[in-house]
Amino acid sequence: MTKEKKFKKRKLWQKIIICLLLIILIIVLVFSALIGYLTLTEFNPDKEVPLRLTGKSQTNSVNKSREMTAVSWNIGYGALGSDADFFMDGGKSVDTADKDGVNKNLKGISSELNSLNPDFILLQEVDTDAKRSSYINEASKLQSELLKQDYQSSFAENFKVKFIPYPIPPIGKVNAGIMTLSKSKISEATRVQLPCPFKWPTRVANLKRCLSINRLPIEGSDKELVIVNLHLEAYDDGDGKKAQAEMLRKYLQAEADKGNYVIAGGDFNQTFSGTDTSIIKQFNGTWKPPVLDTDKFDKSWQFLMDTKTASCRSLDKPLTSLNTNKFQFYIIDGFIVSSNIEVTSLETKQMGFKNTDHNPVVLKFKLK
Repeated sequence: MTKEKKFKKRKLWQKIIICLLLIILIIVLVFSALIGYLTLTEFNPDKEVPLRLTGKSQTNSVNKSREMTAVSWNIGYGALGSDADFFMDGGKSVDTADKDGVNKNLKGISSELNSLNPDFILLQEVDTDAKRSSYINEASKLQSELLKQDYQSSFAENFKVKFIPYPIPPIGKVNAGIMTLSKSKISEATRVQLPCPFKWPTRVANLKRCLSINRLPIEGSDKELVIVNLHLEAYDDGDGKKAQAEMLRKYLQAEADKGNYVIAGGDFNQTFSGTDTSIIKQFNGTWKPPVLDTDKFDKSWQFLMDTKTASCRSLDKPLTSLNTNKFQFYIIDGFIVSSNIEVTSLETKQMGFKNTDHNPVVLKFKLK
């Protein structure tokens, strides 16, 4: 090989190395710029934030003498129907429903809510402006178009990220939260920030879990009905769940100590200790819900989960069976109720996970 050919070959390799280094540098710069942007725009609310109330209530106060109904339902942002799987739960999909699919699921969910006709509705995973749900404002659509009854509502944001860069294709923009609806007047609603278990930079593209505390006046009483909507941590190593449960305990106990009537409901992403989950088979390789230790709470509290029907399904693959021996299900949705409330029934309605990966939990109760 002549010196000239050797020189040309060396120059070619130099160009290739320079090109590779430039590509790596560009990737690092773009990634750094994105992390910087997400850090600057990170959703970082105060510990307590007043919530705006929308809609019209049917009554100015809660009637203490009659039986009432509350429903808690994680609606899976209208995109986690029976045909969905999700990468965070061991599946492969990111975009799990198109616009028509989201609208179809919202109609199915609202149809069941209209049939139940509850006094109070506690919804989790409600999108207002997110790529994953075709940018549909689900909170507005449910309240103004799909629900037949008049409800006053509050909305507490818990997921607000300009752009989530993972996986491929990326999740993109997310604005979502928990929505509480009431036929009776809500006098005041507050968003309470829960401990976030994630550190920077993971934290900037993650949920900021919260409690939505809604206060309702009671006819002929100086006490309040306090309804707490929640969606606790799912993807941490366990310490975050414990810290969030402890803050929940403190807030609930403070209200009970005032003599208020307290109902906390939602997706706990945990099973209450002492709950009989024998109907559920735990499969290898699937997520196993941790246990919320009810012994940490005062013994007067009532911990309610329906042990006859699963409240949630795994998203490691599309639903193939409702048989609990053939598919992974969970019991992680329910209520915590103060002792001055008489629980007349609790039931998880089996909806077949047609429109969301959760079933609605229906609580009937009376104030003592």
